[in-house]
Amino acid sequence: MITGMGTVSPIGNDLAAVEASLRAGTSGVRYMSEWDGIEGFYTRVAAPPAEGLDEKVIARPFRRSMGPQAIYSALAARQAVAQAGLPEAEVKGGRCGLSIGSTLGSAQSIHDFFGTYFEKKSVVGIKGTAFLQCMGHTCAANVALMLGITGRVLAPLSACTSGSQGIGAGFEAIRSGAQDVMICGGADEAHFTAAITFDLVRGTSTHFHDRPQATPRPFDADRDGLVVGGGSGIVVLEALEHAQARGAEILAEVIGYATNCDGNHISQPQQEGMEACMRLGLASAGVRPEDVDYVNAHATATPLGDVVEARATAAVFGGRVPVSSTKGQTGHTMGACGALETIFTVLMMRGGFIAPTRNLERIDPECEGIQQVQTLRESPIRVAVKNNFAFGGVNTTLVLRAFSP
Repeated sequence: MITGMGTVSPIGNDLAAVEASLRAGTSGVRYMSEWDGIEGFYTRVAAPPAEGLDEKVIARPFRRSMGPQAIYSALAARQAVAQAGLPEAEVKGGRCGLSIGSTLGSAQSIHDFFGTYFEKKSVVGIKGTAFLQCMGHTCAANVALMLGITGRVLAPLSACTSGSQGIGAGFEAIRSGAQDVMICGGADEAHFTAAITFDLVRGTSTHFHDRPQATPRPFDADRDGLVVGGGSGIVVLEALEHAQARGAEILAEVIGYATNCDGNHISQPQQEGMEACMRLGLASAGVRPEDVDYVNAHATATPLGDVVEARATAAVFGGRVPVSSTKGQTGHTMGACGALETIFTVLMMRGGFIAPTRNLERIDPECEGIQQVQTLRESPIRVAVKNNFAFGGVNTTLVLRAFSP
């Protein structure tokens, strides 16, 4: 059961702002003038978190060992725990665990740490907490310490499936009986090193610098690549009996989860693996494709990825189920995307609407096998599927359901 949610995102840093942005089709993409002057670097657009973050609500002793993405996840976790109304004793008891994924440790902190050495050939001035800000499990470790978690602490590091694997690991921990509560999700930064990673393989958007909010363009015939984004999404998962015993409001259910690997290519997605993952997720949930009312796509606006995903989705669901990608609004928040997009889907489910794919003006003929959503729809959603796919051929599927007491 999902009983709490928290967001730091390009389209809002609280649930009300995010829902309003989803309904309005607001874009969080902007021109990054600070990236000008980097030789051989082509993209100049990104989607950092919306303005107005107040990191000082995190006590300074905890903040010292946090880089930007750990701060994002800490802020989102505070929101989620507050909404869930979890008593401090419950959070600190051993029956509450945590699972927060990311692409890597804070890119900004890594840059600060190693940049000093490589530029000056000196370690003078590097703080003793520097490594703690950039270690791979910095988000999970720092948030766990801030909250006083004594249960299991996990940190999936699987690039763009990190956030969804974070939720999946929480789901499995509760389903197995190992934990009653899991605080889980993902985080990442819209840092230029992330953009460079995709830029070097010609995977970034480069043709819309004069109108940055016209990109990315998932499933669109004129898409030209992804836009990196940043933020964090955190959800509180609880066993049904635990949530009901304390009278918690249940926002939605996670009823199924699957993750697998293509086992084929480090960066080229494979339809067979994606399709298999969706079917495994549905089987885990005990639902059929015809039971699904909405699919929130991974769709990052890369030329190949969107086509392969559309074909895999069509093979499982046909053209009956509405499909949209919220990355048209947020860009690709990488390690955060699975968690943020799960929250977006729950907001749509509870609000009775489907957010369209922003910038989808001319559907690519190769992406026509699915029911594309191009305008806001007022539509009930009982069962939804959230897909994510990552480098290394890693695939994830989460199945969500509206809660009925």
